[in-house]
Amino acid sequence: MLSVLDLFAAVSFPAIDPIAFSIGPLSVHWYGLAYVAGILLGWLVARDLLKRQTLWPNGTPPATLQQIDDFILWSAIGIVAGGRLGYILFYDFAAVAENPMRALEVWNGGMSFHGGFIGATLAMVFFARKHGLPLWSLFDIVASVAPLGLFFGRIANFINGELWGRPADLPWAMAFPTGGPFPRHPSQLYEAALEGLLLFLLLQALARLGSLKHPGRITGVFVTAYAAARIFVEFFREPDAQIGYLVGGWLTMGMVLSLPMLLIGIAIIARSLRVANATGTEA
Repeated sequence: MLSVLDLFAAVSFPAIDPIAFSIGPLSVHWYGLAYVAGILLGWLVARDLLKRQTLWPNGTPPATLQQIDDFILWSAIGIVAGGRLGYILFYDFAAVAENPMRALEVWNGGMSFHGGFIGATLAMVFFARKHGLPLWSLFDIVASVAPLGLFFGRIANFINGELWGRPADLPWAMAFPTGGPFPRHPSQLYEAALEGLLLFLLLQALARLGSLKHPGRITGVFVTAYAAARIFVEFFREPDAQIGYLVGGWLTMGMVLSLPMLLIGIAIIARSLRVANATGTEA
């Protein structure tokens, strides 16, 4: 139970304007810039990996620089379309079914990572088939840089004062403008650190130490680690108001969607190890 003193102990929320800048009637939001920054930086890191031939099986990168340049548009469409559709299906279906025009109101609810993940995966499958690229290696390239988008996206959530955490009496708890008077976990920052920065550093270390020579290995680690981190943070994050807790005051939609990812990620890692053992390469 939080006391009145706990309210005064909360860290002040840094009221940053969600609009980064305006040009005439056009307003550019930090949230949109976060998507741009994540995709562009991910593209630059992916290009750097492709340039390092010794990182790949037989010293042969799975795609050309031109192909990874072309994939940027496919990736952006998959992330945005999948993210929006995922939010509608997983978090806001009843409201959209009642008012279909709400689906176009991107300011009303926003995006879903799990939907964006599915959309990006489909974009990779179609792109790999169109250009005859090894699918697992394309997965690995994208997985190795995906945490950059997660990092910037969660920082943008924090700037917007949305997706805040559950009430807390910790020294770093914050009273968010839209979260009522109680100090809360800054769960957006937890996710930015775990699913974003730390996961990016881990995957880059693995990629540059030889894991790209085992197609699927980086992908499996990304899917597993993201799901584990998301499930962990869900214990501190306030569930979406229109859904609430699913079971017993603790199970959330984020947990339900992440559990299959956790199992799939483990299966992908196991597959990579089996292939390495079968071909006699170092696991």
